[in-house]
Amino acid sequence: MIPVYIINGFLDSGKTEFITYTLGQPYFQSRSTTLLLVCEEGENEYDPALLKKSRTVMEVIEEEADFQSSNLIALEKKHKPSRIIIEFNGMWNVKNMKFPWHWKPEQQITMINGATFSTYFTNMKSLVAEHIRQSELIIINRCDGIEDKVGSYKRNIMALNQGAEIIFETAQGEINVTLEEDLPYDIKDNPIILDDMGYGFFYLDALDNPQRYQGKIVEYTAMVLHPSGFPKGYFVPGRMAMTCCADDMAFLGYACQYDKEQELKQQSWVKVKAEVKTEFFEDYGKEGPVLYALEVNPASKPKNEVISFV
Repeated sequence: MIPVYIINGFLDSGKTEFITYTLGQPYFQSRSTTLLLVCEEGENEYDPALLKKSRTVMEVIEEEADFQSSNLIALEKKHKPSRIIIEFNGMWNVKNMKFPWHWKPEQQITMINGATFSTYFTNMKSLVAEHIRQSELIIINRCDGIEDKVGSYKRNIMALNQGAEIIFETAQGEINVTLEEDLPYDIKDNPIILDDMGYGFFYLDALDNPQRYQGKIVEYTAMVLHPSGFPKGYFVPGRMAMTCCADDMAFLGYACQYDKEQELKQQSWVKVKAEVKTEFFEDYGKEGPVLYALEVNPASKPKNEVISFV
């Protein structure tokens, strides 16, 4: 079976830039041949030096009628690739894309130009929908100046594909657009009761959206940490987390003001009920979430001591 990577999207969505970036990454290097099928030639072209260095051969398929198994097999016999990348034409219907039986779609990625998404979605919704439905990853770039719209864009995309990873990017990089309805708890609850998964979401979301939690009360089970040099009257009630793999562990927690913090044993387990405030904290070196304890009581060790983001 030959793995096939499909990159689709309309013109000026960043497909060529994405593929160029990928071909240049060390993790994508191979001693065998990569066949790049370009079904739509935009303004940007591939650097011949990069293609040579990455052992990539490029073939152009200009007509949708030519994207058929017999032609694809002929290109395979010509180049004998170990993997295939397809820059698919955004105006072609993905449903009509037929592969030879031994070509295995490994991943489909949809590239979207955030500045033109609304126009395409309004006027060519069926084509856009076919791109999105089959994709594991959807990257919406060029979101500068439309940050107020990305929430609605995400809802539209999630309505078509709930399982895809969705990334929004500006010129400065990825931006967070976690919606309140994406959270595994109700932000309107008081207090907000956090289970293991909920705590992980809370920790990350409070970093990106501290205004959501200003004045909110949260309640969760935590391990006690007394960081070296921490100011008197503060401790960190948090959780160990596996953020990538078993070898990638980190303690995730925010500073918590508590007058009796010295009575808490290091690495003991407690049930914390606290109000969240956003303020400058010296150990952060900037503004961030700071908890103000309302109750801190002994708790049993949870069944799963480590939470996971894998």
